Amino acid sequence: MASPFLRTRHTLSSALRPLARNPTPRINHAVPRRPASTASSSSGGSSAKTVAISTALGTAAVLGYYYATDTRASFHKYLVPRVIRVLFPDAEDAHHAGTAALKALYSVGLHPRERVQDGDATGAKPLAVNVFGVELSNPIGISAGLDKDAEIPDPLFALGAGVVEVGGITPLPQEGNPKPRVFRVVSTDGLINRYGLNSKGADAVAAHLRERLRTFARSIGFTEKEMLDGAAGVPVGSLKDGRLLCVQIAKNKKTDEKDVEAVKKDYVTCVNRLAPYADVLVVNVSSPNTPGLRDLQATGPLTALLSAVVEEAQKTKRKVKPRVMVKVSPDEDDDSQMEGVVQAVWMSGVDGVIVGNTTKKRTGLVPKGVRLTSQEQKNIMEDGGYSGPALFNQTLNLVGRYRKMLDSYSLKTEGLGDAFNKDQKVIFATGGITNGDEALKVLNAGASVAMVYTGMVYGGSGTITRIKNEMREKLAIEDKKQ
Repeated sequence: MASPFLRTRHTLSSALRPLARNPTPRINHAVPRRPASTASSSSGGSSAKTVAISTALGTAAVLGYYYATDTRASFHKYLVPRVIRVLFPDAEDAHHAGTAALKALYSVGLHPRERVQDGDATGAKPLAVNVFGVELSNPIGISAGLDKDAEIPDPLFALGAGVVEVGGITPLPQEGNPKPRVFRVVSTDGLINRYGLNSKGADAVAAHLRERLRTFARSIGFTEKEMLDGAAGVPVGSLKDGRLLCVQIAKNKKTDEKDVEAVKKDYVTCVNRLAPYADVLVVNVSSPNTPGLRDLQATGPLTALLSAVVEEAQKTKRKVKPRVMVKVSPDEDDDSQMEGVVQAVWMSGVDGVIVGNTTKKRTGLVPKGVRLTSQEQKNIMEDGGYSGPALFNQTLNLVGRYRKMLDSYSLKTEGLGDAFNKDQKVIFATGGITNGDEALKVLNAGASVAMVYTGMVYGGSGTITRIKNEMREKLAIEDKKQ
């Protein structure tokens, strides 16, 4: 075969012959073709360039996906919350947008998630804690309020929480209080809310949780009944090993709090509908935004209410019955009030107490040196419950006091009957917890789980991961000192 150089000479000679016969060139004279080797080289170079660009773009997309969906990514803390505040000046609109976004992202696998396991390189889990016979992978929880109608428990678990509390859920649907009803106090990382237990109602939430259970059962080849009987080996509520789902229940606003039987009926209705799909039922008697609800914390009404809830929970048609906790207010902090709650807890057979909720008090909420804007000064005086870092010291104080009172009451009643011979009452702490040091403090004071709410609003979807990392770092330092 002729070399490229000879083929080129032959082509040029053929092309120049007509010019020799006719000096005037034709308008549509054919252009000589390039040598085949040159075309092949150019094509090969273009292909290589295309492959390189495609590979680079693909790699960037994969890396971007892993970064954007990793809770350790800094933009989850420093960028996303600020952008949301700009896009949604109304705090409730931001809340609904965040819930919708997590739900949509989870459905297509683009949700933020914790990629680091709770265990270390040796398989040990330094943050593991046993709660109600379940070894939780970690003691950090998400409080009720973020997911009012149990729409996103799985996306919230994906953020790394050992416990997720959904609700509060009322027996009948209710709109809650008039809008606007949520207000930011950004300078203190605080919120004022007076939602008033807006809820889709127990039937709607139960239907959603049941479908969630059935979908999970089908995915692993079990029936709904087998799931309820514990065949899958995971908690029936969370559907995840080492995690617990708490479902908070409350009465409807229109139910007269002075009619104890009517109030009991509201809560029992919620238990009947929701208990099959909950690991823990939480009785909310501490919301500041439902008139008269906190009056139910008096010993007599509270004992009657909790006893009815415990009795109904024991009727749940599944192998492992849901546990029952009561959520108490941080404002009822006199010894006599707390002792009344403790007595009701032991008399009714409730399994534990969630210490803390939003506060109606407005003193001591602004740290020294912090200046509020005129709008924030107005917001902080709005009716409703305040939540934020300023509540931490009160939460820590109440956890320590409730721990001592609960344990002391147990010792006083030894030998007085089966109702008093149960395991140590469990405490979950919520209110002002924003970092690992604070979480460890409430755990050391006697809580089994430290829960966050407003901390996630301002700290973003990486809050749980960050808190756990800070806890592990502090524990490692303490271990080295020993």
